[in-house]
Amino acid sequence: MSSSSTGDMARVEKELLARWPESRLEPSLTRISALVDLLGSPHRAMPVIQVAGTNGKTTTARMIDELLRGFGLRVGRFTSPHLESMRERIVLDGEPVSAERFVETYADIAPYVQMVDAGGEHPMSFFEVMVGMAYALFADAPVDVAVVEVGMGGTWDATNVADARVAVVTPVAMDHAEYLGPDVATIAGEKAGIIKADAIAVLAHQQPGALDALIRRAVEMDVVVAREGTEFGVLERRVAVGGQQVRLQGLGGEYEEVYLPLFGAHQAQNAATALAAVEAFLGAGAATGPIEQETVRAAFAAVRSPGRLERVRTSPTVLVDAAHNPAGMTATVEAIRESFDFTRLVGVVGAVRGKDVAGMLAALEELCAELVVTQNSSERALPADELGALAVDVFGADRVSVQPVLGEAVSEAIELAEAGRDDALGGSGVLVTGSVITAGEARALLSGRRP
Repeated sequence: MSSSSTGDMARVEKELLARWPESRLEPSLTRISALVDLLGSPHRAMPVIQVAGTNGKTTTARMIDELLRGFGLRVGRFTSPHLESMRERIVLDGEPVSAERFVETYADIAPYVQMVDAGGEHPMSFFEVMVGMAYALFADAPVDVAVVEVGMGGTWDATNVADARVAVVTPVAMDHAEYLGPDVATIAGEKAGIIKADAIAVLAHQQPGALDALIRRAVEMDVVVAREGTEFGVLERRVAVGGQQVRLQGLGGEYEEVYLPLFGAHQAQNAATALAAVEAFLGAGAATGPIEQETVRAAFAAVRSPGRLERVRTSPTVLVDAAHNPAGMTATVEAIRESFDFTRLVGVVGAVRGKDVAGMLAALEELCAELVVTQNSSERALPADELGALAVDVFGADRVSVQPVLGEAVSEAIELAEAGRDDALGGSGVLVTGSVITAGEARALLSGRRP
């Protein structure tokens, strides 16, 4: 990247971050609708596969992207939040867009964003502008299909200005209750808003209340529904080196000997959901049989999901994981127990306000011998002292230390892991988790990049 590109990218990032953050919402599609109208409706230039849910959205979107490209389609992918670079949110042909293209797209739409700002009660938010940039860039590319992850909820999410051909809902759990509702049924009802007429709804396994809300919406829209456990699912899986080997039931039949280089039952579930979404998009079903099995195997073998139980160092092993709610943390804990043979694991946790931190800590308590609590750079970061007090309630004072600087917290955890290691019995490790921001900043630190 040239110095001029670096400077332009920094300027654009600063302008975008000066807008309302993703944590501040005013539920409405008015502003994003006005923007895409001014831009000539780029969101209608390509079919859309939209992914909502509480956990697993980003990984499922990455899997869908990999599968579609395996079948020769040009794919645009929009996900959030990012781990390290804002450019990660807008992906073209499997790679984050270049700084040059990011800046050019922003410059192209900026005059129209200013028009929307001037004509509305509230200016456009950071997320709304990013969505507008993504749709504009995908239309200009052009792409054959856009894979779009919902930011929060569904009905009022800016991505939902588009009408998805395939509407995917990953497992719904409690998160963002202050915006989405007090229980999973209400939250699922909000996420169900991505299911519209003429779509195909692909539903991962859901809690009963959530499933009822999703099915009710599907019936109202009179759409075809594919459900995990009925029309598709995971038939078998076994731990393999670096991941797992799975056998999947798709809409068109069985897919055997699929290697997935990701850990945990939840990732196999994401794979089954992604496969069903791609089958639905390509028109596959019981009458057509499976889509090309070798292409499916090659695509899944190529899937990567940075920051999702990702090994970023060895000796001792350091894992970073973006789990940020109790359901996600429980899945992470189960995956570590299944796939790693640690005799001692030290946790590093940095969280943000508004999350069920006590629930996450409770999920970690039996897994981690000790815990180092810290904080990330977010303005919403839960101060390390406050997090430490919560951790002491769960772990006890003798198992908790407080280190507000993330890099020093990781270093302390590595020292604790090494000090307690008994090479005759097995390995020790470190898990850095609690927030996407924490995971991203830890990745940057451990790779020698500044977060």
